[in-house]
Amino acid sequence: MVSDISVSQKTSRELRLREGIGLRRKRLPLSQRKFRAGTTGFMFLMHVAAVFALLPRFWSLPAVLAFSFLYWVTVLGVTLGLHRLLAHRSFDTPVWVERIFVFMGSLACQSGPIEWVALHRHHHKFSDQPNDHHDAGRGFWWSHSEWMLHEIPALRISDKFVGDLVQDPFYCWLDHWFLLLQIPLGLALYWVGNLTQVHGGGLGLFLWGVPLRLVVVYHVTWLVNSATHKFGYRNFDSPDLSTNCWWVAIFSFGEGWHNNHHAYPMSARHGLRWFEFDFTWQHIKLLRNLGLARQVRQAKYLP
Repeated sequence: MVSDISVSQKTSRELRLREGIGLRRKRLPLSQRKFRAGTTGFMFLMHVAAVFALLPRFWSLPAVLAFSFLYWVTVLGVTLGLHRLLAHRSFDTPVWVERIFVFMGSLACQSGPIEWVALHRHHHKFSDQPNDHHDAGRGFWWSHSEWMLHEIPALRISDKFVGDLVQDPFYCWLDHWFLLLQIPLGLALYWVGNLTQVHGGGLGLFLWGVPLRLVVVYHVTWLVNSATHKFGYRNFDSPDLSTNCWWVAIFSFGEGWHNNHHAYPMSARHGLRWFEFDFTWQHIKLLRNLGLARQVRQAKYLP
């Protein structure tokens, strides 16, 4: 079943500056200017390891294939599982299907599903306002990644946004142990690499499949918070700085059609015009054709 969301195009861009969006922000309090040692240290180590993965001694076709497969699994887990399914409930699936995609999204190592959904729902409620934790009004790099290296006040009230999730034992488990999911994955890659004697060995397969994959997925996800609030065009006058950015949409499996999403967040389909290809939407359509997706909410663009 498809639930249509009626949409009409608007052309004015004045709402981009409404409510003070784009004006100079007050300086953050001292507590939000201190770096969190754990998060900052982890991100530093992952980026250093990702650079090592690109050394010629670790390049191999199996490494590229492992990276490509795990990139597809992880990004789809974020876009379809954490975002469109869990955060916005834009369609329904059997519980076992939902759990598979949420588990895939947890492999992105972007906190557990409950915290991820809480922060995303908070962002939609206060998008590009001073209390938005990755407020684009504070600049590109703040919205891209700097915000997570400091205290995040939104987490103090996160329970208000995830009442539907906090009672789920599986999601609570993932929230506590998401970081450790990389250990069995890394060990499996290391074992396969040594067993098959690929160029670069198990270490090479590990570097491509864990730190390099995580860093690329991090920046692709972060670009949805930064680039698609700065570059591109707008189909709708959503009261924020969201834009549609084609190159972000390619790497993020359709999340780059961000202005469409902010205008109609309940829509499972983000690419609304004929040229706005949405790879995640193609997966949702496949699930629907297989009888594994129901009550699919879909915005339709009316030129």
